[in-house]
Amino acid sequence: MAERKIFAGPRVRRIRMGLGLTQTTMAQALEISPSYLNLIERNQRPLTVQLLLKLSAVYKIDLDELQGGQGGNAGQLREIFADPLLVGEIPADQELIELAEAAPNAANGMIRLYRAYREQAARLSDLAELLAREGRVADVVGPRLPLDEVHDRLQGRPNFFARIEDAAEAFYSRLAPGDDMAGALKAWLKSEHGIAVRLLPVHAMPSLRRRYDRHSMRLFLSERLSPFDQLREIATEVSLLALRDEIATELDALALSTPEAKRIARFELARYASHALLMPYGACLSAAQRLHYDIDGLGARFGVSYEQAATRLTTLQRPGASGIAFFLMEIDSAGHRLRKAGAQGFPQARFGGGCPKLNIHAAFAQSGQILVEATEMPDGAGFLTISRTIEGPQADFGERVRRTALLIGCDVAHRDEVIYGKALGSTPVTIGPACRLCERQGCLVRAEPPVTRPLGLDEMAAGLSVFDFQ
Repeated sequence: MAERKIFAGPRVRRIRMGLGLTQTTMAQALEISPSYLNLIERNQRPLTVQLLLKLSAVYKIDLDELQGGQGGNAGQLREIFADPLLVGEIPADQELIELAEAAPNAANGMIRLYRAYREQAARLSDLAELLAREGRVADVVGPRLPLDEVHDRLQGRPNFFARIEDAAEAFYSRLAPGDDMAGALKAWLKSEHGIAVRLLPVHAMPSLRRRYDRHSMRLFLSERLSPFDQLREIATEVSLLALRDEIATELDALALSTPEAKRIARFELARYASHALLMPYGACLSAAQRLHYDIDGLGARFGVSYEQAATRLTTLQRPGASGIAFFLMEIDSAGHRLRKAGAQGFPQARFGGGCPKLNIHAAFAQSGQILVEATEMPDGAGFLTISRTIEGPQADFGERVRRTALLIGCDVAHRDEVIYGKALGSTPVTIGPACRLCERQGCLVRAEPPVTRPLGLDEMAAGLSVFDFQ
């Protein structure tokens, strides 16, 4: 039977140095040559079973310490190098395992530094929000990545682009789609640009929603997409062609700093333009007002999804012809905020959106149902919030479904203008902007202590919250 070989040089070196031994002294005790021990410590020779037993007998070492082989900190290092700032720097896990084994103290230091970095980033973000609530701008917090820059720019401004809206209405009038928007858009692509639209099965396009083949002049769409999402992808392609100049002008006005940020924003503006094509401004505003902003009713009127109709409500802010100032936020089941937008910019300072008590978190437990609540902030500001889960592309058998939750809200003063106001109770739910910025006492769902108060550690009394503060 073949003898098992273990390469554990860094661990042997760590043991030797911990005991204060030279290579010569340890080699004599193990009855091997110093040069052979040197090769073992450099992982150029294996640590055989006989040597394992000898080390255990001579130095009373636990064999598990020598045979671990996976690096105790490798999992935490893997998490660190999954950060967007470091992703791709180390392509394989083996290098992380080697780092954790060969230099555990350095690995621990890296882990502590990363935790401190994340903590300081969170505190700077909280500081920026506190300053924003006082009407001041914090220059210390800037976008880290192109995607962050785009999100910050779009979330901080009204979700309305006048040039795109005007061009989309004019194009819709020329198109005259009648009751077949998909057919009209496909016909325009074919007649004006020679582009044919084709659906592909999952096995032919397993990881893409849409792909344009310049050589064959075909736009391929995945069968995973719902009919609503297929229509939006077609409208996005039409927007990139028919509204190219208007999109470019609005993109320049955003004044983004990098080509990558501009590429991301161009796609976001094309997605915005697709909604403007599918739901022309004047007709959409008129229908929304007549339906009292019923999102499902608006979706049925224009043949779009709940998510598309809700997103469109946040864009109805044309001067002199505006609707209710809605805002929205989308999260995944882990609580990550995927996007935020608002008719007047996302109300970060007034609403926040980081409170665990918001009904958007409860929506995952009641998939597909609409949850309506009136909420009240610590300063007395009130909001009407409507939350519901939305489904992503069709998943294969055994594949986890992509399900997110969407919250759309407005000032509670509009409750009588919105159909959802009929479902409100008499007592609003008290919320805060985010746990770190909220000073409500005795909150049962508090996830973090506030940065504005010291923790109240008292051995004689404990409050209802996990994080008591003074």
